[in-house]
Amino acid sequence: MELDYKKLGLKVGLEIHQQLDTKRKLFCNCPTVLRDDEPHGEIKRLLRISQSEMGDVDRAALIEWKKGKYYIYQYYNDTTCLVELDEEPPHIPSQEALEVALQVALLMNMDVVDEIHTMRKIVIDGSNTSGFQRTMFIGKDGYVETECGKVRISSLCLEEDASRKIEEGRDYIKYRVDRLGIPLLEISTEPDIDSPKMGRETAKRIGMILRATGKVKRGLGTIRQDINISIRDGARVEIKGVQDLDLIEKVIEREVVRQVNLLEISKTLKERGAEVIDKVVDITDVLRNTKCKVLQRVLKKGGRIKGIVLKGFGGLVGREIQEGRRLGSELSDRAKVIAGVGGLFHTDELPNYGITEEEVEEIKKYIQEELGIEITPEDAVIFIGDEEEKVDRALEAVIERAKEAIKGVPEETRRALENGNTTYLRPLPGAARMYPETDIPPIKVERELLKRIKNNLPEMPEEKLERFIREYKLNRELAEILVTSPRVQLFEELCKRFKDSIKPTLIATTLENTLREIKREGYNIDNLTRDHFVMVFEGLTEGKMSKEAIVEVLKGFAEYPDKSLDEILEMKGLKSLSKEEAERIIGDIVDKNMEIVKSKGMGSMGALMGKCMAVLRGRIDGKTVSEILRSKIMERLKK
Repeated sequence: MELDYKKLGLKVGLEIHQQLDTKRKLFCNCPTVLRDDEPHGEIKRLLRISQSEMGDVDRAALIEWKKGKYYIYQYYNDTTCLVELDEEPPHIPSQEALEVALQVALLMNMDVVDEIHTMRKIVIDGSNTSGFQRTMFIGKDGYVETECGKVRISSLCLEEDASRKIEEGRDYIKYRVDRLGIPLLEISTEPDIDSPKMGRETAKRIGMILRATGKVKRGLGTIRQDINISIRDGARVEIKGVQDLDLIEKVIEREVVRQVNLLEISKTLKERGAEVIDKVVDITDVLRNTKCKVLQRVLKKGGRIKGIVLKGFGGLVGREIQEGRRLGSELSDRAKVIAGVGGLFHTDELPNYGITEEEVEEIKKYIQEELGIEITPEDAVIFIGDEEEKVDRALEAVIERAKEAIKGVPEETRRALENGNTTYLRPLPGAARMYPETDIPPIKVERELLKRIKNNLPEMPEEKLERFIREYKLNRELAEILVTSPRVQLFEELCKRFKDSIKPTLIATTLENTLREIKREGYNIDNLTRDHFVMVFEGLTEGKMSKEAIVEVLKGFAEYPDKSLDEILEMKGLKSLSKEEAERIIGDIVDKNMEIVKSKGMGSMGALMGKCMAVLRGRIDGKTVSEILRSKIMERLKK
């Protein structure tokens, strides 16, 4: 579908959440580390909804509470504490995290508040043990420049990250609190973005600013983008959890397609005079002998099958609104999320799934008699089978979503899928979810502190790029890779440490090209630390190894991160040779290939160089091998 975004009135705003790489968590002294080993214990909680100061209840929180789930929180005795478990009040906020937040605010040209107040934001999915998230408003009214134009930044907040979801069952969710409390920046833009490309470029620019601080975590899950999207006559839809920068464009494109198609469906429904019949009809006995395996399982467990009629929806429930998704998918999403059922059946896709044409006609006939209405080909019947209570809640949710389909596009929060599509998550939260934090006093932002931070703002990526080319003599392509790399600080540290012995280009290619190469071969480069690279370049400086050995040595460290350089060199057979040993080995190779030498003269260099490197690669520098080989061939030719 060709889309004219300007004509459609596309408006997009981003909310970017970035974890900070600080020594301690935001409200306690625990480290900001995630663990995969067995937790030391767990607690069980049941959260309840509460009213705001104005006596209102957030509708999203209400929906979540109705699910009736309880929450299990796993903890560690040595890296989490009572603050995460909500058994102890929060400590004074991390000064390091506050200063990083102020730094980012200044880099994005924001007005910083004079006094920072902490608020409580209701958390509706159980991911915080307290039932709310602490958040601090830092700045407002900023902007960033992108290649697609200026984008205003409406707000910057510093808040605590949520717990990690480990497992989910029918009536519970299990979380781990090691992530809970890690400092998190929330950056919100105004809806100035008017194309998918501009959305991607804005997120990219903000990401570059964040990385310039050198104080943000890197890797999957450490930065998350939420996208607010609307078109003319559509509605604001919040899409959560876009982790991949390259997915932003596709998510925006597909959400616009979804809203355009929903508006088309709404137009048709209104033309037909569509109506949602609220009354639910029990059709269990009609399908008592069905061959549909899904419904057979429901009946064996004593469940019920119930249906509703959507007047004027015939042929539209099965209409595609996104690639691989239909209006029926939207109805099904609501039923799954609100009631926990497996899905639904609708007459646009029947007969199918073991349900026969005769059964479909029997269902329609039975419902007609029960409701005293006529069901025409322009109508649709929806039915669901499960535990009776679940079926009733599910059909109530379907009725609500069907009524929204007549009106147009509903405001809601959706979850991003890997292919760029989205699925229903919950209603949009309202203002009733915020109220003051009573355990943390306001923090005055001293002018002297702001002045110090402003005078020490980090170098921006475009400035760093030109400096790398000028100072380290890197080519532009390699420099562009480095300035956005998580290893950029390590690069500069190594260049400074080995400035008299190792060329910056070798350090850069090792940190970027070599690591990509060994990762493609299946080695876990996450095992490689700063100390491993220091050992490698110290080994080169001290003559323990050659440049050609770098790849194999790093593979060795990736497999055995606790071993020393000498142990890796011994394992790999890469200990450096003296020049005398190399001369002896190369001399033997030349002597064994004298027929080639005599027939080709110095032209034999290529063939013999390959034979020498097969024996010596990684144990002595290739340039030295070439020099010795040339000398040995010349010696033999003179005899």
